Amino acid sequence: MSKFDIIVLGSGPGGYVTAIRASQLGFKTAIVEKENLGGVCLNWGCIPTKALLKSAQVFEYLKHAGDYGLNAENVGHDFGAVVKRSRGVADGMSKGVQFLMKKNKIEVINGFGTLKKGKKIEVKSDSGTTEYSADHIIIATGARSRELPSLPQDGKKVIGYREAMSLDKQPNKMIVVGSGAIGIEFAYFYNSMGTEVTVVEFMPNIVPVEDEDVSKQLERSFKKAGVKIMTSAEVTKVDTSGDGVKATVKTSKGEEVLEADIVLSAVGIKTNIENIGLEDVGIAVDRDKILVNDYYQTNIPGYYAIGDVTPGQALAHVASAEGILCVEKIAGMHVEALDYGNIPGCTYCIPEVASVGLTEKQAKEKGYDIKVGKFPFSASGKAKASGNPDGFVKVIFDAKYGEWLGCHMIGVGVTDMIAEAVVARKLETTGHEVLKAVHPHPTMSEAVMEAVADAYDEVIHL
Repeated sequence: MSKFDIIVLGSGPGGYVTAIRASQLGFKTAIVEKENLGGVCLNWGCIPTKALLKSAQVFEYLKHAGDYGLNAENVGHDFGAVVKRSRGVADGMSKGVQFLMKKNKIEVINGFGTLKKGKKIEVKSDSGTTEYSADHIIIATGARSRELPSLPQDGKKVIGYREAMSLDKQPNKMIVVGSGAIGIEFAYFYNSMGTEVTVVEFMPNIVPVEDEDVSKQLERSFKKAGVKIMTSAEVTKVDTSGDGVKATVKTSKGEEVLEADIVLSAVGIKTNIENIGLEDVGIAVDRDKILVNDYYQTNIPGYYAIGDVTPGQALAHVASAEGILCVEKIAGMHVEALDYGNIPGCTYCIPEVASVGLTEKQAKEKGYDIKVGKFPFSASGKAKASGNPDGFVKVIFDAKYGEWLGCHMIGVGVTDMIAEAVVARKLETTGHEVLKAVHPHPTMSEAVMEAVADAYDEVIHL
């Protein structure tokens, strides 16, 4: 039986990052993966979707070349080539992880891993079953598309995100159920490619975790682009017996039957914790999540869990941060628990959405006396020159101490801007400190400074 210091079960952005950090700290490390290195994020999630979205963005630019004084005639697209490029990007990233495994001398064990008592993992593969042991076993098995009883996925007419990024043929009509990041990104992509898209959202606003001002702006932008939005709506059943699919949607006005070629179910995720041995080992689970302490230790010594299988936000960068913290704690380093109130969230449609901290509503509910500032990109020289004036930056501060409570952005490129707010909040920066930090002109980022200036009644360009 092969013995390791650390074995990581799952090689997504939580698992492979954890394995690399463990190796850097001197641990003899192995990683178990049943499919492709990089997990869902690199192969079927974050990375290939961004490749699809970039193709959509370029296509949009070409269609509006005249707005920039340019001529682009007979602009079209090859849907199959767009999908092929996306798969190529994903394959390249997965091979990059293979290189990192070799570079860091991490043993890759291919097969389905099952936890056993006594800090052991049994791995089944085409070549047979092998057992491995370790001083520390870290569970990083991630999650998959969640299915609703009223919306069973058949992989053809009712699909999840995985099928949505590798369709053989572009649908003429698509219904997207759920308006979180996954649903909204695919709605933008398919609409940009020319598909007639309807978004059905159960909550009163799309991207419901975002600040209401952001949700309303995104809805306006999507409707302007031709996307039909149905909020406070629920798909109660689907009929796939005909050529396409008929979805019955319940709203406050009654029921409506929508017809489409495909329904994309984007109603959240389901953790991959079945059949991996949790019950046999005795690891505690609550509401589909593995229970852990601040340093990702389960209730059974020697077993840990990170990423989507734990109660924190189901985001790639969260999984990576948790894995690093977990192995650094194992190594005896002085580490502080992750601040889940300072995790940025990003949605990569156009306009992009990025946020961190409390929304205005949440800040008020918590009893803060707040200062709110807002700067529209329509007043930004860089945004106007770029042809992207839609959106804004919104900031929320505690009026008493100047604490930066929240930052909410919508506009082109804002996912690359939100880190300023994350770092500033980590350093407990006040509003006046942000205001007096000189931002370069002309940039999109100076909208952050301008929004802060608006909060403190010092705004210049409004």
